[in-house]
Amino acid sequence: MTLSDAACRVLNTADPAEKVRLTYAYAHEWRAGNIAEIGTSSPPDRPARPVKPVLCPPSDMPKRSAGGGKRRTNLIHAIAHIELNAIDLAWDAVARFAPLNLPKAFYDDWVRVAEDEARHFEMLQNRLVELGASYGDIPAHDGLWEAALNTNDDVLARMALAPMLLEARGLDTTPATVERLRANGDDATADIFELIGEEEISHVAAGVRWFEYVCEQRHLPPTPTFKSLVRERYKGQIKPPFNVPARTQAGMRADYYEPDCAAKA
Repeated sequence: MTLSDAACRVLNTADPAEKVRLTYAYAHEWRAGNIAEIGTSSPPDRPARPVKPVLCPPSDMPKRSAGGGKRRTNLIHAIAHIELNAIDLAWDAVARFAPLNLPKAFYDDWVRVAEDEARHFEMLQNRLVELGASYGDIPAHDGLWEAALNTNDDVLARMALAPMLLEARGLDTTPATVERLRANGDDATADIFELIGEEEISHVAAGVRWFEYVCEQRHLPPTPTFKSLVRERYKGQIKPPFNVPARTQAGMRADYYEPDCAAKA
């Protein structure tokens, strides 16, 4: 089995618990050298998904906040859904861009990211169970995978939109969410969110690192290229407040996101 084969098997696995188990197993086998080749395989356009949650347009999603009761469960479920998609995003990057013959460190990074995301999903699922719920109980939306579909053709676009834009936005929003959770007396959930926020810094850093590597290979200026890709391929808005310390720690210079990236694409 090659690494690309392993990635595609995860992508084609619908059950979340099995997706997590396979991610742990293949990450271990890759690091141990038991999976020796990257290989090439054809990843699906969309990963396999369980029957639940029902996928709805973002405008139809239930309100999520760090408040008590149902809103807190909605929040945890929404982030768990993002983390499940993030497992697949990382494995998709491995398989989809295997033919580019990027340095082995590229694949090392995204296998590690997949493993992190699997652990994040598992922590959030366990927290849902503690609160009397489970992943799949609440509708979710497919917005994150739409970004994947929109960047299937170009590793540079994928690095720009997934880690450097969407995951970086998570860095911006996490501190305020953690603060609200603690203010509402939910230190258990706050601790999980805080850990996820800290670990996502390295994911954004991987995106920046490989974005700038590919820009160098193509003789492209990184900042204008990033802003051009955002304008062309992102339908939402990038606006402050920005978590500047976390973004800086991830190697993301302010000129990537200030000031004109604040305008609607």
